[in-house]
Amino acid sequence: MTDTPTIRTLTRRQLLSRGVAAGAGLVVGSGFVAGSDAAWATEMNALKPDTMATLIQMARDIYPHDKVGDQYYAAAVKGYDVPDEVDFAEAGIELLNEKAQVTGAGRYLDIGWEAERVAVLRTIEDTPFFQRIRGGLVTGLYNQKAVWPIFGYEGESYSQGGYMYRGFDDISWI
Repeated sequence: MTDTPTIRTLTRRQLLSRGVAAGAGLVVGSGFVAGSDAAWATEMNALKPDTMATLIQMARDIYPHDKVGDQYYAAAVKGYDVPDEVDFAEAGIELLNEKAQVTGAGRYLDIGWEAERVAVLRTIEDTPFFQRIRGGLVTGLYNQKAVWPIFGYEGESYSQGGYMYRGFDDISWI
């Protein structure tokens, strides 16, 4: 008998079928979280896949943007997938799941309605866990250059001579 871990792999077909069967935004597998459309996936190094999926859903509920894909939220919380952050993240998600039981759901991810998930988040909004996740999302989500066009932001202008001659001097309606 060996102590080597069993590694479960999924074929592309299995991944796609699980995504369709789940009907939700995230598919949780052994060591990964993927979008139900199988357009993206992220592997976990330290966190449990359920913890990462919950962090992604939590991020989406804190800063909801219909046009921003889950992969950007996953990138924003990926920093918690390191050994130094595991205890912090797991304890915070445990608290969140405990509060979610009031809704009749077994855990936060099982709550189907956004309004109910937000109500659960409000019960922990004064905790260091919530405040740290929320604060980290400001830079983790909005500093991704790939999301800037979604919001109509063209990026910094200093390297291009500033804003003065980049369209802010053509106001014809005044």
